[in-house]
Amino acid sequence: MPTPPSDDLATPETAASAPRPAEPGGPRRAASPWRGRVMAAGLMLAALNLRPAVTSLGPLLEEVRDDLGMSGTVAGVLTSVPAACFALFGLTAPRLARRWGPGAIVCAGLAAIATGLLLRPFAGGTVVFLAASALALAGIAVSNILMPVIVKRWFPDRVGAMTGLYSMGLSLGTAAAAAATVPMTDALGGSWRSGLGVWALLAAVALVPWLFLARAGASGPETGGRDTGASAAAETAAAPADAPAVRITRSPLAWAMAVFFGFQATAAYISMGWMPQIFRDAGVSASTSGLLLAVMMAMGVPLAFVLPRIAARLRHQGVLVVILGVFGLTGYAGLWLAPAEGAWAWAVLLGIANCAFPLALTMIGMRTRTHAGVVRLSAFAQSVGYLLSIPGPLLVGVLYQHSGGWGQPLALMAGFMVPQIVAGVLAGRDRHLEDEG
Repeated sequence: MPTPPSDDLATPETAASAPRPAEPGGPRRAASPWRGRVMAAGLMLAALNLRPAVTSLGPLLEEVRDDLGMSGTVAGVLTSVPAACFALFGLTAPRLARRWGPGAIVCAGLAAIATGLLLRPFAGGTVVFLAASALALAGIAVSNILMPVIVKRWFPDRVGAMTGLYSMGLSLGTAAAAAATVPMTDALGGSWRSGLGVWALLAAVALVPWLFLARAGASGPETGGRDTGASAAAETAAAPADAPAVRITRSPLAWAMAVFFGFQATAAYISMGWMPQIFRDAGVSASTSGLLLAVMMAMGVPLAFVLPRIAARLRHQGVLVVILGVFGLTGYAGLWLAPAEGAWAWAVLLGIANCAFPLALTMIGMRTRTHAGVVRLSAFAQSVGYLLSIPGPLLVGVLYQHSGGWGQPLALMAGFMVPQIVAGVLAGRDRHLEDEG
């Protein structure tokens, strides 16, 4: 007998007619339409702030190193710090969400981003600078984990569209920070402190709707706005069959998602950390190299909105994984054969390949049936995935230093695409975490 659909995947029509279980806090209430619009705006604003802390630093790294006396080794390790923070702090997100509700934790995460970015320009040494950066990255980490959860709870019948909106905002924020940090620094007097600190204003703006949503409640429209640990516990107790039956560490689906997420993150951080240097070594000017990086990041703006919509219509997302992988392999081959002559084409191709990130987020929502499932899968896939991505940028740097060129590093980058494609095809199969028990 087929399993009946859960409430998480119900359409508005079936949701209206299906009976609802009683809750200790009273009957469920439909959310006001305005709250859904505020949530959509909050998602977009939050997404804009989940990468500028990383991509704003790259263009000014030399100035930061000189001013703070940062060694080359520390600067090299700094390229892997974001992935490490995303992995370590992301592990706390599920427990915090169960206790306080995902909306409140996203609000706290944005507050941490704003505070870290505001404190970073006042650092008088490397330790304080790293601590302020870690605070901002911790806020990014928990928000990263909980964005798919918010989408699943608030927009269960529009997972693809809303993931696309969120991913588009993330790509836009990434590209804007890469392209605008240096011009803004020049406009503000030429100090790296002003150029990095200005991004705290964007985080403060994003915090406004989430303060309201956390106060009004952001657990989902079906709870009438309640967003507390007590209501989450009551929901779990009322529907024990919704809980995933398999331990997450024993789930083949979870491991496939984690490996896919990890290798796409590896490609993204290698791109953000090393692509400008590849182009500069090929004879491209520094300013043009920065623009090429911005083009790579900007490719995600339109595609991140379209790709999740396409993925949500497919039963198996493996075909999209393969297509993106082919774009990536072609881009790396072009960089090896003619890095300067075809620079703009390779930037576009690799930018398309990096859209594996919104695809991974969409697949996390599609591979689960319940709220509990999406929290666990999102936390596991992203935390383990970011851990897997840590060595990639470091290995590229080691090969570049010892080989004296980009042949071996580019071969390694292309090699990373193979496990990414295999794991993505496995993760894209039409199945759910809860069914593996």
